[in-house]
Amino acid sequence: MRGTAHLTIGLITGVAIAGLVPGLPFSLPGIALAGFSSLAPDLDHPESRLSQRLGFAQKYVRYVFTLAALGIAGFSYWQLRPGPEQRMYYTVALAFGLIGVAMQGGSTRKLALLFTGLGTVVAGLYTEQLWVSLLGVFISLAPFTTHRSWTHTIWAVALWTYIGHLADERLGWHGVAVFAGAGYASHLVADTLTKSGVRWLLPLSDFAVKIPLISTGSASGNMLEMAVCAGYGLLVLGLVLGRM
Repeated sequence: MRGTAHLTIGLITGVAIAGLVPGLPFSLPGIALAGFSSLAPDLDHPESRLSQRLGFAQKYVRYVFTLAALGIAGFSYWQLRPGPEQRMYYTVALAFGLIGVAMQGGSTRKLALLFTGLGTVVAGLYTEQLWVSLLGVFISLAPFTTHRSWTHTIWAVALWTYIGHLADERLGWHGVAVFAGAGYASHLVADTLTKSGVRWLLPLSDFAVKIPLISTGSASGNMLEMAVCAGYGLLVLGLVLGRM
């Protein structure tokens, strides 16, 4: 499914949670969290909306490697005497420079997300908030996995829900785990409706669960996505209004 369809389904799921789960107040931030969570599984895809947003530093990665090369070369020239050690540093500087020049497309995106994730891990350690660090680990690792592999499993849903649970305990915002987990799971349920399906139990089982209704990227598939979103939205709206 396209990112817009996943986001729409995630937001509708957030409305369902806010309006139907007993004990949870109707929360706009909770609905937004469900929408955000519905995009998280596709961090393993280079063209996903969330991947592009979190990889905002992608354009700067090549410059970082180039500056590192110049810095190492300058250090070796000014601080080291001619000899084997200086030549080794020059070699390292050359390697950094070549990597920076050669890097493009997916490789820079992955590194940008890696740096973003590691920065989030450090922020979590500094503030002593485990959920922030776990979120950083997820952001760091997801781009280096195959599309629809481990981020599209029941274990990933559990991890994301656990991160929400830790945030709930730390922030005192009741319902974080429910909104986060439901939003994430909505992505996998939606992808189950496509021809590729979802391998929910990977690596225990390579079997893809699928109800092949939607052909992603085709005109008919796009129309079906819109129909699914509209039908799901009307269903949730009816249930919420009926409860009210």
